[in-house]
Amino acid sequence: MAEISLHKPFPAAEVAGWDFETDVAIIGFGATGACAAIEAADAGAKVMLFERNSGSGGASGLSGGEIYIGGGGGTDAQRAAGFEDSTEDFIAYLKAAGGPCVDEAKCEHYGREALNHFAWLKAQGVPYRGNYLPGKHIEPTDDSTLIWSGSEAAAPFCDIAKPAPRGHTIQHMGWGGGRPLVDTLEATARAKGVEVVVDARAMGLIEDQGRIVGLVVRIDNQNRFVRARKGVVLATGGFVMNEEMRRKYCPETFKITTPIGDKDDGMGIMLGLGAGGEAIHMEQFFTTCPWTMPEPHAYGVFVNVMGQRFINEDCYHGRVSRCAVDQPGGKVYLLLDNAHFIQPMDFAQMTIAGTGDSWEEVEAELEMPKGTLSATMALYNAHAHEGRDPLFDKKPPILTPLDQGPFIALELNFQTSYFSFFTLGGLKTSAHAEVLDRTGVPIAGLFAAGRCTSGLPAWGHGYSSGMSLADCTFFGRQAGIGAARG
Repeated sequence: MAEISLHKPFPAAEVAGWDFETDVAIIGFGATGACAAIEAADAGAKVMLFERNSGSGGASGLSGGEIYIGGGGGTDAQRAAGFEDSTEDFIAYLKAAGGPCVDEAKCEHYGREALNHFAWLKAQGVPYRGNYLPGKHIEPTDDSTLIWSGSEAAAPFCDIAKPAPRGHTIQHMGWGGGRPLVDTLEATARAKGVEVVVDARAMGLIEDQGRIVGLVVRIDNQNRFVRARKGVVLATGGFVMNEEMRRKYCPETFKITTPIGDKDDGMGIMLGLGAGGEAIHMEQFFTTCPWTMPEPHAYGVFVNVMGQRFINEDCYHGRVSRCAVDQPGGKVYLLLDNAHFIQPMDFAQMTIAGTGDSWEEVEAELEMPKGTLSATMALYNAHAHEGRDPLFDKKPPILTPLDQGPFIALELNFQTSYFSFFTLGGLKTSAHAEVLDRTGVPIAGLFAAGRCTSGLPAWGHGYSSGMSLADCTFFGRQAGIGAARG
């Protein structure tokens, strides 16, 4: 008898009997799996959803509940705040944010449908207050909807597409809106008759003459065989919790120490590879240190251990952090003057590394060669007084002189400061969530969406908050639609 494995589908001819039969089988009950289930059920399919935990959630449930939405002239929240957001600008930003890893077909598909997707989310019961919260925020601390959640107003992105805020957060007081988002989608899926099986770990796919026709799940320490007459959807998350996969594919993540995920062990990626799929951009990851908390710190200047700037600090906090991790020496410094310094959040683990009444004194405390950091800040302040940044094109009002002593250097250490991270690479899929083989041909009966794929948030240096949930909810829907068609 063939071995049951993540790495090679089990032959259907060797299945002695089916324990479950359905039209669509979905693996994973985060936002991706919930959206796939809703659409498949709406298409008339019988749907079973298998979750290895004892309930829904996944990485989506740990998120802020923010979804990246724009285009079509703007959402109701954007228009009410006076922002017009064309589909062309929205797609252009998505493509720029995808960098060298961009999937243009996915950007175009989502860009054209994002406004309809927003309406669909509301129709499933997801609530939005509809107001705009200006300023630099990682997440709203109240139940506000619209925030700037990327690098839209910063170079080079502002020169590619007209800026607009696009982070849309579920109406929820405080942080952690991902949990109520998943709860809402779960309630809708269950109301539509989706059968949910928890404490069920996927062990392998089942194949019949080149088509995926089911899966094997482990329930109560026994293997159960699931027949999926129309399709199987992988909605299993990334691989940030799998150290072996990270060492193989994404070793740069070992510079930092705080992975963010649930059971993100790469299982879905391995299932897809075993079925003949292709994994792409596996070296890509997102990271951030919450250096913009408190908000006045957003006006600071970053330098590496050589005292040199490396980024326009007005861009998205995750882009700054990702570029920081590229710097040598295992740490970077956030420079602030007395006008902008507030004690950092304790959980950020950012320490005061140097102080002084001049940047020369800070330079000496950091044991940098004379004329390095001090020269950097002299040049920066001279240009900031003129309202320009010829080196990195930082924009006012974030561009401001740091010349009110005393002066402070905060250390962001890659090993001891809070640099949270997750992986971005995964299975190559079409814009309709079909898993593609190495020649670009869809694998019959197999669909995938969310972080087990390489989707909209493909490039760590261009990530924007809300892109992961945009990707998983929208392409989760495409997977459910495709699987229901058979």
